[in-house]
Amino acid sequence: MPREQYQTKLENLRDDVLYMSELVADRLRMGLDALERQDAELGERVITGDAEVNELYLELEQQCTDLIALQQPVAGDLRFIAASFKIITDLERIADLATNLGEYADEAEREVFPDVDVQRIGDDTLEMLDVAMAAYAESDPSRCHEVAEMDDDLDAACEAASDLVVRDLIEQDHLDEDADVEATMANVSRLLLTIRDLERVGDHAVNIAARALYMIENDDELLY
Repeated sequence: MPREQYQTKLENLRDDVLYMSELVADRLRMGLDALERQDAELGERVITGDAEVNELYLELEQQCTDLIALQQPVAGDLRFIAASFKIITDLERIADLATNLGEYADEAEREVFPDVDVQRIGDDTLEMLDVAMAAYAESDPSRCHEVAEMDDDLDAACEAASDLVVRDLIEQDHLDEDADVEATMANVSRLLLTIRDLERVGDHAVNIAARALYMIENDDELLY
């Protein structure tokens, strides 16, 4: 294959990975909106839309495989293709977590724990994903480290939110009926799962930044 065609295929792969990230970020935003509004219809759109993400993932996986098998890239090109392959895997998993939010949307009661700002935590994860993908797109190592620093703040916010939910549950003194207890525990469980899932989105954003840093500088600092 002429060098120009090979470079075009590499550029197309980068563009397609960025497109996938936009699609996944949109699904995550929809999942957060569905949860905030208790919008079952929007939540169902997130769930059904996961098939599109999965299909795109398989297409990009094949692109990566073909480039490695047919072109036998070395050095920087090989790191780029390998990083792209790992990044689409993290993006696919973020989409799965967005699907979880869509599933929670139909049952969650928004006002049960009004002091827990799930939307702010969700916005933070979306920002982390955006910065991580910018690092990949622009080969910017400083943004890779920025994502890792943001994750420390996200972890602290998720821990504080979880602690607040548990503390509030302990302090409640009006749960006299079995139905009240059951409903409250169901809401607590969904909220804690939501917080956990958003924390995992942040972890996947860090993985993306780590792969981007390795791609850019052959530096595995953030991988472990």
